[in-house]
Amino acid sequence: MISPEQFKPLEAVNLSGLDAEQSVLRLISYAARLRASDLFLNTEEQSGTVSVRHLGIIKPVAVVSRADIARYINHIKAMAGMALDQRLRPLDGRWVCNVENGRKIDLRINTIPTLWGEDMAIRLLECEAGLLELNNLGFHKRVVDDLISMLNSPAGLMLVTGPAGAGKTTTLYACLHFLNDGAKKINTIEDPVEFVMPGVRQSEVRPKIDLDFPELLRSVLRQSPDVIMIGEIRDPVTAETAVHAANSGHLVFATLHAPVAAGAINTMLALGVNPHFLATCMLGALSQRLVRRLCDHCKVAYDLAGATQTFDEVRRWLEPDQGDKIYSAKGCPECHFEGFVGRTGVAEILRVTRELRVLIHERRSLREIRQAANRLGMLDLRRAALLKVAQGITSMEEVLRTIPAEHLLPEDA
Repeated sequence: MISPEQFKPLEAVNLSGLDAEQSVLRLISYAARLRASDLFLNTEEQSGTVSVRHLGIIKPVAVVSRADIARYINHIKAMAGMALDQRLRPLDGRWVCNVENGRKIDLRINTIPTLWGEDMAIRLLECEAGLLELNNLGFHKRVVDDLISMLNSPAGLMLVTGPAGAGKTTTLYACLHFLNDGAKKINTIEDPVEFVMPGVRQSEVRPKIDLDFPELLRSVLRQSPDVIMIGEIRDPVTAETAVHAANSGHLVFATLHAPVAAGAINTMLALGVNPHFLATCMLGALSQRLVRRLCDHCKVAYDLAGATQTFDEVRRWLEPDQGDKIYSAKGCPECHFEGFVGRTGVAEILRVTRELRVLIHERRSLREIRQAANRLGMLDLRRAALLKVAQGITSMEEVLRTIPAEHLLPEDA
């Protein structure tokens, strides 16, 4: 664990003597260099603050005057084509910004009025980062193999679940990349389109003109696609239409908010989907989280000689030299004294079998479905997280920080 003496915040960004354009470029370049997922410009009562979301955690990087933060926000709004005179309503915009070494960063911008003034949140996306391969998501080989098996199905419904910021969209794009072989017609419905994929027909919802998920999905079905990706199922109409599409011979995959893989089934039923049709078309569900990776330059190993049974549950998936130590973060210049570098995925995947189809049709509880899936060999979230710890990829403290304790308990606890 990082002690208070070892912890150092990210270096502050020096904006003195710079105009608004130079300051904004420096902030965006800094966030991009850090590979931060978000940049925040907030207006406070007496000042303005700039912070980033780095490895899933908010870190302050600058404090400026209220006048300066307003100038930064106005410059970004101008570059994104947003209304400069509209400060009392939320606004959305997009700006592809060139930073050092020719890098292009796609900025998805949102403003919102607050008590002290306008706040801005910016999501940073690499324009030329390349799409992740399924094998690079960090999932265990067992999970990847099951996922590929579902993607090779000619038709059916696959759901990706997890909280906001868990990497669901990245997984969907990796699935699209796997399927995009030129032999299939692929349509997506997104909010917003985050990566442009040649060969994929991508559509974006537009709430301002009442073009939402249900209407776009109905239209996409008339485009005769083989594969449909839905950014998120969030209402009964979209849920019902997705199940109808999957039962009609389309391969459909989408994100859904549910705590665990089995929870996706209960969420779909709660949205009013007919259990018979859901049981017929459901291929499976994947639930995922992102945990920070320990810095290989400074992580500290502790021998488990006195607790050799710690990883007995996952021993069969470990290499011979793994599982006899546990690692913690320390902090060094290589990782900005954080102890972690980058993030990796932890996932469980529930494949729907004949037995599970019966349970879905009978509207059985989440607990019953989850117990049955574990009995049939599912590598659940708890054991997937234990594997990451046993392999020295992350720490137990990080797992407890990221995954709710209730999902880390044995199913019969």
